Amino acid sequence: MEKPWYKQFWPWFILSLTVGVSILTLVRVAILTNHSVHLVTEDYYKKGKGINVDISRVNVTKELGLDATVRSEGDTVVIQFNKGQLDHYPAITAMFAHRTLPDHDFTKLITSDARGSYRFKLDNELQGPWFIELTPHDEKWLIQGRVEFPTSSAIQLSN
Repeated sequence: MEKPWYKQFWPWFILSLTVGVSILTLVRVAILTNHSVHLVTEDYYKKGKGINVDISRVNVTKELGLDATVRSEGDTVVIQFNKGQLDHYPAITAMFAHRTLPDHDFTKLITSDARGSYRFKLDNELQGPWFIELTPHDEKWLIQGRVEFPTSSAIQLSN
């Protein structure tokens, strides 16, 4: 006498394969939706139009003879600013953007000491590649560059 289907090996083997693949697919979809990488911006057209504005601000930076270097001291970031033809060291807005983790991006409004050093302390030490933009309050000029943190040596921000 033949066994009923539910007591045989092959139906359960085939069923376990399909259920296993389905569960693994759902796990993979959940992981990819929760940890997606945002490499392409949604408003690429506006970003492209903004490049022309950035270029004119970079040209103003070159005309004024401005430059800056960045280094880190643990959880403190130090920006050394050369004011060029400016009368004083302005308060600057420092925008830090991570290459692949947009939720880690931050902006700080910082002021300098008498020697042009801008310092600010963070909750954690910066790690990995960061894009940095320095602008004054009126946004007439722009200094930008990429820095790999942590770095104890001063890295020149080059437009």
